[in-house]
Amino acid sequence: MSINLTMSWGDGLVQADLSKGVDLSFPLTPGMNNPTAWYCGPVTMEPVKGEGFVGAVSQGGSVNFRTITFNPHGHGTHTESYGHIAPEIFPVNQSLTQFFFPAVVVTILPEPYGEDLRLTTSAIAAALRSYNAGFKAIILRTSHSSSGPLVKDYSYTNPPYLEAEAAAYLRDFGVEHLLIDLPSVDREVDGGALLAHRAFWNYPDAPRENATITELIHVPAALADGAYLLLLMLPNMENDAAPSRPILYPIQSV
Repeated sequence: MSINLTMSWGDGLVQADLSKGVDLSFPLTPGMNNPTAWYCGPVTMEPVKGEGFVGAVSQGGSVNFRTITFNPHGHGTHTESYGHIAPEIFPVNQSLTQFFFPAVVVTILPEPYGEDLRLTTSAIAAALRSYNAGFKAIILRTSHSSSGPLVKDYSYTNPPYLEAEAAAYLRDFGVEHLLIDLPSVDREVDGGALLAHRAFWNYPDAPRENATITELIHVPAALADGAYLLLLMLPNMENDAAPSRPILYPIQSV
């Protein structure tokens, strides 16, 4: 059954088909079979044991009752608030008061910069020329044509990143939610500068409390660049970051 949602976009209306969502997240699984970064070890999901109880039906227990250990930043798809770089506590669950957003998907090829690869302002500006203002979220795809594995450990690999000027450009463009298929918008080792994070959140001058950054997404190669409706879901967790599940829905004018 098709379920449609109508919303305003710019000066018109568009309709999204909620029966055709595309999941941009990676599932969180035990072990190292997750996209991993920041030198984190494996995800563990262990049954609770004690006083004759075992939280595993396969081991004779009455229920499955496991303790899960993972790092939101280092294991899989996650969403961050500006609290990620601030001494004050600002949990990511306080950044979202709504969960549907007009969004665009754009493919950006990283450009050489010394020993690095960066996503540049000029490349992003060129990709956005065909879109009118009004979208609140942008999905940056960088690796859809890569022949490498979808699940990998990014630690010690110096992945591509977003130049700070590009983050500021997106902020000034009105983007509130930035999603990217890389482990970070900043360089793996940058001495703690975190320039793209700071530029996008406008921190510390006037922190954008409603803005989020979502990293380690997967944008399927078959998904075309263009306009979509984004549903950004995350648990009600009092932390600067939380695992998340962004879903894209196709839209059409009405």
